[in-house]
Amino acid sequence: MQSITPLAQTTLPTRHGVFQLAVFAGDNVVLWVGDITTQPPLIRLHSECLTGDVFGSQKCDCGEQLEAALQRIHADGCGMLLYLRQEGRGIGLVNKIKAYALQETGLDTVDANRALGLPDDMRDYTLALQMLQYFGVTHVRLLTNNPSKINALTSNGIQVVSREAIQMVANSVNHDYMQTKKTRMGHLLTDELP
Repeated sequence: MQSITPLAQTTLPTRHGVFQLAVFAGDNVVLWVGDITTQPPLIRLHSECLTGDVFGSQKCDCGEQLEAALQRIHADGCGMLLYLRQEGRGIGLVNKIKAYALQETGLDTVDANRALGLPDDMRDYTLALQMLQYFGVTHVRLLTNNPSKINALTSNGIQVVSREAIQMVANSVNHDYMQTKKTRMGHLLTDELP
C-alpha cells in the first residue's frame, strides 16, 4: 500500500476538547487524542456530509454522528476521527442533492441513487487505511453501524477488536432513511429505531 504523509498539522481546540489535527491529500483530515499506538484507539471513519455536518440537516443522522463521535473519542482519551471527503457515500454533492430531490418524490436513498445511474455506495477506504498506516495503527475499536467499514479494515490487515454502535435517535424526517440503511444496506441498527 502506498505511504502518505500529512500536508499540515496543528492543535485544534473544539467544544468537545483539544485534538491534534492532520490534513492529508484531498483535504482529508484526521483528528486524534491520546497515544493511539499503545492501545487500540476508538476510531470513527466519517464520510463528509455538508448538509448534515455543517447545515444540521434532519434528512440524515450524519451531523449527529459526527458530534457524538468527537465527544466519545475525546472522553475515551485515545482515539481518532478520520474525516473523509466522500460526500453522499461518494457520489458528490450535486448528485446527492439530485438524489434528495428524488427522495421527495417517494424513492428511498438506494432507489434514488439507482435512478441516477449510480451505485448504492461508492466510498473507497484506501486513503483511510493509508492514514491509519501512517499513524502505525493496526488494531482499532471501531465506532460504526456499517459492516462495510468493518470489512474494509479487516480485509486490509487492520484488526477490529470491537465494534461500538453509534445509533442516533430517528426523527420524523429521517426515520425512513434510517430504516433503509438497516433493511437495504445492512447497517447494524437496533430492531426498533428510537
